[in-house]
Order: sequence, then structure tokens, then C-alpha cells
Amino acid sequence: MRTLEIVAAALFAVAVLHTLATKVFERLAHRHPRHAGLFHLLGEVEVVFGFWAAVLVAAMGVVAGSAVAIAYAESRQYTEPLFVVVIMVVSASRPVLEAIRALVAFLARLLPGRAVVAQAWLCLALVPLLGSLVTEPAAMTLAALMLAPLVFRPELPEHLKYGALGVLFVNISIGGTLTSFAAPPVLIVAATWNWDSAFMLATFGWKAAIAVVVNATGMVFLLHRHLPDAADDAERGRVPMAVTAIHFAFLVATVAFAHHPVIFLGLFLLFVGYTRAYARHQSPLLLKEALLVGFFLAGLVVLGGMQRWWLQPLISGLQPLALFFGSLGLTAIADNAALTYLGSLIDGMTPQAKYMLMAGAVAGGGLTVIANAPNPAGVALLRSGFDKESIGALGLLLGALVPTAVAAAAMLLL
Repeated sequence: MRTLEIVAAALFAVAVLHTLATKVFERLAHRHPRHAGLFHLLGEVEVVFGFWAAVLVAAMGVVAGSAVAIAYAESRQYTEPLFVVVIMVVSASRPVLEAIRALVAFLARLLPGRAVVAQAWLCLALVPLLGSLVTEPAAMTLAALMLAPLVFRPELPEHLKYGALGVLFVNISIGGTLTSFAAPPVLIVAATWNWDSAFMLATFGWKAAIAVVVNATGMVFLLHRHLPDAADDAERGRVPMAVTAIHFAFLVATVAFAHHPVIFLGLFLLFVGYTRAYARHQSPLLLKEALLVGFFLAGLVVLGGMQRWWLQPLISGLQPLALFFGSLGLTAIADNAALTYLGSLIDGMTPQAKYMLMAGAVAGGGLTVIANAPNPAGVALLRSGFDKESIGALGLLLGALVPTAVAAAAMLLL
């Protein structure tokens, strides 16, 4: 068993390094056109963890036998990857997106200054906080789709796009902490630690809201001169209220049954059928991007499941303040939900230690693609606006440093 654990840790490290080197594979694709397809595939950040998870299962089959490998793969819990796939597709559907876009446009007209600046601010502030109601993956999908034509355009300076991406990722990570069911790192421990939505709002939520507003305001101040003169208000055709209401009913039902894949997958099949029946009110569903994100998260589940042997002792051995910064740093390479889950297995954690673990986990959720479950969705939807349609790990890390510091200060000092 120890041999498998060491192999799994090594492959996990390789996968993390692979996420940092996706741009290298894109350059190799241009340099070696004969194998460009393979290099483009390996350059897709959403493919990385799924690919190395497959390598891990194959290695387990060689070392311990196929029965052990299959048993391990089947023992993993894939509810979250499946839920993210479904919620991405439903929340990105045209009726839902148009309704949220109309709400943002209405609120933007009530704010002073240019409407397009107000819309960018609302997408970076209000929509992440709405994630506490519709879940973080849905908030990420909606915010990314609305921000893409405003901020993530080829002509915008690259450093500002990375800054906006960092703010979006951090704000989504902390913006889901106003309730106990929307943020993956909270959801996974809420029942074990008896944290309900009232507790989350009183303990984390109001601090997160302040940090979200500060981050969004600072970023929009830097962006406002580079935003277009007006938002894209092209006529898209009116979506009947009844169709919009049905789409939101599917969205609410999916969130309500987030722990029950048999139910939400059944609802998803009905949803796909409904969109086909009323195709004139739809845009193409976001199936490819959602499936890639699900593949990424499923790979993270498989690879991450074998990291407990070194992560749990590391977490349990830290004092509260060190636990906060340790959690914040480890989140960048291990996924914040995985960290809080491991923390929930530790007996005798004090309330202060639990707070520090959670605060660090959500504050660090924007540092890398793998730090928070919705981040791969943001990458899939926004990378076309970056140079060579690729998002660099270093650029994201640098863009997220300041908003992460703001989130950390809010969690520690308020």
C-alpha cells in the first residue's frame, strides 16, 4: 500500500507541474505540427488531472492488480464533478443568462458613472455573492460569460486580464460562504461541524462580502479606461417569461438535489429534452466545456483520494495561525474542499482551528486552477480572450495575490 501511496503522490506532483506547463505544450504543438493534436490535448488544463488520474489507475493495476485499481476508481465520490457539469450547462443556458444579464443591466443603470463600468463591477461583486444562493459553479459560469465581452478581450492588456481573473476566482471562492451549501469546502464539512447558513453568514459571510466589494472596486478602477464604450446590447430575441421560469425551476431543483446525482442527472436529461423542444429560444448548450471541467474535477477526485497519508498529518500538526497560512498555501496545490474534508476527519479540532482551516481554504481559492472547484469552469470559458488562448499558471498566481491578501486580511482582522 505504501508503494501505491508514493506512486500516487508522485503522479499528483507531476499533474500539478503539468498544470503549470500547459503553455509549453502549446508551443510544442506549433513547433511539431505532425503531433500538434496530441500537444494541444495535453495543453488543455481541463485534461491534465483526468489524464494523470488514468495513469494512476493504470499504475495501480500494474502494481496491485486490476481488481484493486477498479475497486479504488469505483470507491471515489463523483457527485461534485457530475453536479458541476449539470449546473454549468443549466446556468449557462440562454434564458438564465439573459435574465441575469438583464438584472445586471438594470442595476447598472441605477449606479453612477458609465453603465459598462457598473456592469463590470456587478459581475465581479454581485454575481460572486449570488453564488451563495445558486452555488459557486453557477456563479462562475454566469460571471465569466458576462465578463468575457467586457474584460477578457484580445485587445485588453494581458496583465489586467490576469488581474481580473484573479479577482473573479478569489471573489467566487469567498463569495459562496454566506450559506452552508454553495461553496464546496463549506458544503463538505457543514454537517460534520454543525455549521448552518446562519452560522456561516455571521462568522464568514459578512467578512467575505466586504472583501468581495473591495476587490471588485479596486479592479474596476484599474479597468475602467480599457472597457468598451458600451456593453453588447445586440438584439438576441425575446425569451418568453414562461421559458425563463422553467429554466430557473430546473436550476433551483438541481441546486436542491445537489447531493443526489440520480435525481439531478434525471432532471438534466429532462432539461436537455426541453431545450430541444423549444430550440428557437435556446443557444447551443455548453456541453463541451462542462464535460471538460467535469473530467478535470473527476481526475482531481481520483488523484486527491490518495494524498491523505501526507496531507492529514501536515494539517493536524499546525497551530491555528500557522493552520490558516498553511491551508491558504496548500489550497493552491490540493483543492480547498479536499483540505477541509481532511480537517473534518481530525478528532478534537477546536472551533478556532476549524475557523482558521476554512478561512485559509476559501481565501486561497483563487491562486491556481485547482484551488477551487469552479476555477476550471472559468478557465474553460475565458481562455479565448488571452494570448494564444491559454491561461498561464504564473499569470493567474500573480493576478490573484492582491485579492487573496485582501480576503486573508478580512478573515483574520475583521
